[in-house]
Amino acid sequence: MSKMTKKSDLGDLTLLKGHKRALTRLETFPNHHPERDYLVTLRSEEFTCVCPVTGQPDFADLIIQYVPDKKILESKSLKLYLWSFREKGVFHEHVANVILDDLLQALSPRWCKVTANFAVRGGISISVEAEQGKRNG
Repeated sequence: MSKMTKKSDLGDLTLLKGHKRALTRLETFPNHHPERDYLVTLRSEEFTCVCPVTGQPDFADLIIQYVPDKKILESKSLKLYLWSFREKGVFHEHVANVILDDLLQALSPRWCKVTANFAVRGGISISVEAEQGKRNG
């Protein structure tokens, strides 16, 4: 039971307390199992951004996978972070890499992969996979 969530884990988590607008900050909490490699998968089927040329909306199924080291990503902060892209003009290839870079900075994971499967537009769908680190097992 000593590796369960502790009150001290919650001290830096501010977004769970009622934030309801887009933010670009990702919050984390301590990993109580750093001796073990395990896979965390987060999925958002409602990711949106806009085309930087036309301003038209782009929709994606976003999958984030990582093997944590010392930190774990708090999911509400991820939701608010992803909302921040709704008004941003960004190409699909860039958005997957920007999200990966921000996750790497916040988490310093052993391995991380961002997959963005964008909906068909103009008869073409685009999938982007951005990955860093080494996944064991």
